[in-house]
Amino acid sequence: MIHLMLHDVRDQSHKQNNCLFRQMEALHGLYTDLGLSRSLPDTRGWAASPDFLLELTRHALTDKPSVVVECSSGTSTIVLARCLQINGSGRVYSLEHDAAYARETRRQLERHGLTAWADVIDAPLTAQQFAGATWPWYATDGLPRNAEVDMLVIDGPPQATRSLARYPAGPALFGSLSPGAAVFLDDAQRPDEQQILRRWAAEYPEMEQRQISCEKGAAVLHYRPRA
Repeated sequence: MIHLMLHDVRDQSHKQNNCLFRQMEALHGLYTDLGLSRSLPDTRGWAASPDFLLELTRHALTDKPSVVVECSSGTSTIVLARCLQINGSGRVYSLEHDAAYARETRRQLERHGLTAWADVIDAPLTAQQFAGATWPWYATDGLPRNAEVDMLVIDGPPQATRSLARYPAGPALFGSLSPGAAVFLDDAQRPDEQQILRRWAAEYPEMEQRQISCEKGAAVLHYRPRA
């Protein structure tokens, strides 16, 4: 029994070391690809992990989206704004329900010289109706009207707000996507997010889904409108 327990401990330690090394590689990749001269905010805990941020970076630098919308602000806002600065065009619109987080993200944008590339929108969670039920969801009146969204990043609201908390991103925002737009969902290994993806697959067959390997699980969806 002790031998088996020691084997499990070694195996778990090996997995943790591999994960840590991968995150360090991804973080190094971020600093290299973005040419950052100042440090990023924390990428542990609630924040997006380096590997997810690197996926966002590679997509934004390759596809050069003009309009990027985020559900929840933070380190990803800095990363995406820097991508658009490198591209020389575009803007990030980040919906943030927590006023303190919004202020900190704006401070970080200013620290990195990126205020011209991103708007952090105070977007309190309000009771809204989606799919015949009530959900706490971002007030979206601060988003530009009639703008087509080329890239959507979903990393909020927090899971504790309601079961399937991020489901409303579909009915609230998918209708604003441009053809070929990409949607990134963080924390996709959690049961709630897996159920959300199944619901979206049934309700939005024009959204092609693909799981991507990230520390917390992630999925990317591409909008392929049917003729």
